[in-house]
Amino acid sequence: MNKSIQQGFTLIEVMVVVVILGILAAVIIPNVIGKDEQARRTLATTSLSNVANALEMYRLDNHKYPTTQEGLEALVNKAASAKVFPQGGYLKSLPNDPWDNPIQYVSPGTGGKSYDLYSFASDGQEGGEGDNADIYHK
Repeated sequence: MNKSIQQGFTLIEVMVVVVILGILAAVIIPNVIGKDEQARRTLATTSLSNVANALEMYRLDNHKYPTTQEGLEALVNKAASAKVFPQGGYLKSLPNDPWDNPIQYVSPGTGGKSYDLYSFASDGQEGGEGDNADIYHK
């Protein structure tokens, strides 16, 4: 009794798997593509909030925000005008935005605000639209 057993997949089984993979790709890929820029913008907003918190701590200690000339560096290294400066500073290092550009700081800010804190976003230049639009701390 010599029975030959065939092993493997039939053409129909292979086609069903290919169709299923195609359907999954059609559903998943559009939802994933483009999310990296959205994630970077969210991370930039979070970074700006962290720096803003450090600026508030600086203001509580020194009764004023750093000047534009002192910049965010005043959160890492003691500025000449700072009366109080904690050991280790308010930040360990100056953070860059997710596109590796420096975070922008101007004091006093526009519209009567104490300061403006923002990122130039993906294009690294002032202004822009869409994904290139600057991201401001509110």
